[in-house]
Amino acid sequence: MVSPSFNDIRLILNTAQVMVLGGGHDQVELVTFDGDVTLYDDGESLVMGNPVIPQVLCLLKRDIYVGIVTAAGYADKTGKKYIERLGGLFDAVRDSPDLTNQQKSNLLVMGGEANYLFRFNGVEDTLDYIEEDEWILPEVREWSEADKTKVLDLAEMVLSTLKNKMNLSAQIIRKPHGVGLVPLEGKKMCREELEEVVLNVQNRLMISEAASRIHFCAFNGGSDVWVDIGDKRLGVLSLQRFLGGIKGEKTLHVGDQFASIGANDFKARLAGCTVWVANPAETVEIVEELIHYLDESAIYND
Repeated sequence: MVSPSFNDIRLILNTAQVMVLGGGHDQVELVTFDGDVTLYDDGESLVMGNPVIPQVLCLLKRDIYVGIVTAAGYADKTGKKYIERLGGLFDAVRDSPDLTNQQKSNLLVMGGEANYLFRFNGVEDTLDYIEEDEWILPEVREWSEADKTKVLDLAEMVLSTLKNKMNLSAQIIRKPHGVGLVPLEGKKMCREELEEVVLNVQNRLMISEAASRIHFCAFNGGSDVWVDIGDKRLGVLSLQRFLGGIKGEKTLHVGDQFASIGANDFKARLAGCTVWVANPAETVEIVEELIHYLDESAIYND
């Protein structure tokens, strides 16, 4: 007898999860997705022709909320960068003859882990910025700007020190809610280097007083390392709150980062149900399974 592999077990648990959410009495109301490696290849964009797009449209057609919960953080309130990264999906939603305006408006984007919320406007076919006051969690509202700045300053210092110590061909990029170590054009950092950086910056932040008063996420983005204020638990919880109090048992998060050091999808397990995919093709397959169980349940419950 051959023992099942780790991937065999992972895929079995994924199927078991969608069987419950699709065929049970308390069916899924919110499905959230990571971006890179989950919806599209690392560093790429969601373009027309991506096989996951029809599956997302199927979820929206069944009146299920869909959220893209991504680490990519762009402060521009026009949503221009998110439109560029997710343009194929927005175009498909806009042009779909099968979706009502309300169903189109059930598509949301939570950026920077839990820092920027946008919602597709089904009437005007635009991506609307949602002010923080409408969705921010009470626990996050209590965080001081001073603590957030101290955490990012410390993270930037550690990243800079590691860049020089490890002789990495990379640059430091600072954003309003995050700081990253990004390879120079034409250069790459290997997985071992990325994980070493994550481990060091995470360990240093964990003994910081400022970091103990807020939540942060240090993670390997596949080709770079980022430290963000907030995490995907808060991102999913914020969506649940904004959408009227959707419960965790009716929420499904699909992501690829559950194993590596500082994996940023792992925290989503504290906010809802999860499935662990290894690539965009697996995302398509698991959403197809979910839709199958939803449709099968609808037949039996008629």
